[in-house]
Amino acid sequence: MSFSISELKIENFTRWDAYVRAHAEGTFCHLSGWKTVIEKGARQECPYLVAMQDGKITGVLPLTLRKSLMFGKALTSSMFAVYGGALADDSDVHNALEAAAWEYAQAEGLKAVSYRTIKSNRHGDAGWEVDTDSAATFIKCLKTTPEDILLDIPKRQRAVVRKSLKNGLTCDWGGSIDEFYALYAESVRNLGTPVFGKEIFIQFMDVFGDDVELQVIKTEDGQTVSAMMSFYYKDTVLPYYSGGTFAARKYGSQDFMLYSLMLRAVEKGYSRFDIGRSKTGTGPYKFKKNWGFEPTPLEYQFQLAEGEAPPNLTPQNSKFDLLIKVWKKLPLPVANLLGPAIARHLG
Repeated sequence: MSFSISELKIENFTRWDAYVRAHAEGTFCHLSGWKTVIEKGARQECPYLVAMQDGKITGVLPLTLRKSLMFGKALTSSMFAVYGGALADDSDVHNALEAAAWEYAQAEGLKAVSYRTIKSNRHGDAGWEVDTDSAATFIKCLKTTPEDILLDIPKRQRAVVRKSLKNGLTCDWGGSIDEFYALYAESVRNLGTPVFGKEIFIQFMDVFGDDVELQVIKTEDGQTVSAMMSFYYKDTVLPYYSGGTFAARKYGSQDFMLYSLMLRAVEKGYSRFDIGRSKTGTGPYKFKKNWGFEPTPLEYQFQLAEGEAPPNLTPQNSKFDLLIKVWKKLPLPVANLLGPAIARHLG
């Protein structure tokens, strides 16, 4: 049976999202709203591909085309997202979507397409490479009471959480985007990473509405020390962007913030906690394991022209060591001024 593949149009956003939510492998990162967020917030092109048969959607593939003088061009499914790749009714549609993406890449003069897949279907295929070692995601089911949630955290980390609960911290669920962004920007500067522009986060709030929540942690004297933006999807909460001041560690506010979000999620009827992707062996990877999350390796896949290697723009790439050291020393206003122009190409 024949089907057609075309670029997603705004009138089909609702149908696209219905397909994603009904698909067993659909994620929050596959929703059509990301196209708007990335195009308006990061000024990147998003040629989202949709397969149709007899007026019915049979497959979708979110894509982002990056065009950068500094970092070059790239086609990714999808930038700024933890998860990506095609969703389809069957392997024929899946393969056709990936073939259409490769054709698009070649027309743009590209020699690689990157897919942030959870489970790859391309092990051993000629012209494809699958990376199962670099990154993992961390997801677990939530207990249903505050004490059981606490007891589900490994003993050493649980002691840290208990201590944070005695530090007089409060959790503000009505925090402003400005409060969140100030803490996020300071945190990523301290890590030596250029900050995303505020517009990206404004777009997340505008596009996804009640499925986005801001959380700001304050001390007894009203000092803001940590903040987080989380997403809600089906039965899952995804703490996605977070940051804090140097004082955050002293108060244990990051731990207090995560525990508070777990309680909040259960109160709202959510049962899974997706704490996101981390590079293998990094500090965030170890932090998540300390919380009792078991890593699930991400099988990111790459379609490559002959002789090409997968792109690597991660902070773990040694060629960025000097840039990271310099960035950590920049005054925060300077980092916030320069960062967005760079970071919009690094998502």
